[in-house]
Amino acid sequence: MAFWNKNKNTGNPDTDTKKKKKSVVREWADAAIFAIVAATIIRTFFFEAYTIPTGSMEGTMLINDYLFVSKLAYGPRIPMTPLAIPLVHNTMPLTGGKSYTEAVSWKYRRIPGFGHVKRNDVVVFNFPAGDTVVTQYPDQDYYLLCRASGRENILANYEIITRPVDKKENYIKRCVAVPGDVLEVKNCRIYINGAETPLFPHSKLNYIVTTNGRPPAVDDDVELAEQIGPGLYNFNLENCQVDAVSKATNVVSVRPFIEYPAGIAPQHPADWVFPHDTANFRWNRDNLGPITMPKAGATVTLTPENIALYRRIIRNYEGNTLDERDGKIIINGQEASSYTFHMNYYWMMGDNRHNSLDSRFWGFVPEDHVVGKAWFVWLSYGKDGIRWKRLFHGIGSLEK
Repeated sequence: MAFWNKNKNTGNPDTDTKKKKKSVVREWADAAIFAIVAATIIRTFFFEAYTIPTGSMEGTMLINDYLFVSKLAYGPRIPMTPLAIPLVHNTMPLTGGKSYTEAVSWKYRRIPGFGHVKRNDVVVFNFPAGDTVVTQYPDQDYYLLCRASGRENILANYEIITRPVDKKENYIKRCVAVPGDVLEVKNCRIYINGAETPLFPHSKLNYIVTTNGRPPAVDDDVELAEQIGPGLYNFNLENCQVDAVSKATNVVSVRPFIEYPAGIAPQHPADWVFPHDTANFRWNRDNLGPITMPKAGATVTLTPENIALYRRIIRNYEGNTLDERDGKIIINGQEASSYTFHMNYYWMMGDNRHNSLDSRFWGFVPEDHVVGKAWFVWLSYGKDGIRWKRLFHGIGSLEK
């Protein structure tokens, strides 16, 4: 008696073709599933597309620069919130709402990469203060809104949601200080370990341009200025443009615009800078520090006077309980006079210094928030169409 395999050819070509051929719908479904899986793997472990949404990195990076971000540069981060709609960051398109569930949550882990975050790297990272979000203003800093309008008012009148680390909004800035560095900002200039860091050619600052009364005669590539008084203009200039403006025939002087001198903190809470403690840290956006970047394994002494620097690290980033009462600092139920950091922390700032919300306003960037390194621009367009000269240029070449 013969036993036949039901998958074996019958010898009839018409019958065999009919059995093997998939429907058009099945073929498209298989192709779509394969494409989604492949794209998800590439996006998670190799590189991801990113768009520059604001002018905070001008003129190195421009609004509507489309770039690839390398995950391999610092090592791919294992998803911390793995149950999510593929290829969607944190919000469902069209319908809104969360695109993920926190039913499963994994600890921070990173596959070794080609290196570590270095000074002056252009880095994409999850917005540290983005753990809490006002749904009506998803792009705004919740904590800044609370300082400006009062926390009770925000909680009473708006819908609030929370987000895990890897589902916070993505930001792009330049890393100006790495773990262990001592950073200080003096009159807009950055000093690392006591040495001034040079400005990149296309980095921007606001300058007060004084003229002989007539409007300044500048090249067409210099943005129009705001007149702030007779013969006084506020220019947002690239570093490489300052010399040319200074030499214009009707220009008397060019000096950086300093909103507040050293030792003066802004009066309005909405303008406060990190660590938002004007009693002990009379800092402003143009003058702050010195401040040491926390480093994994390093220990700092804690006092009521300096605890503002480390509250978010202890409580939000490293998951401890923190209480302050009767002049004492209590961590995980125990009185503490020091703290040892478990992660490395970085200081990120925008190249468009006076038009950037960055670490000056919300503090340190933990290593588990780092997404990847900006790699190269593959598309760019502005009001005049495609910016052909920027296409397929690496970030290093755009800085020059």
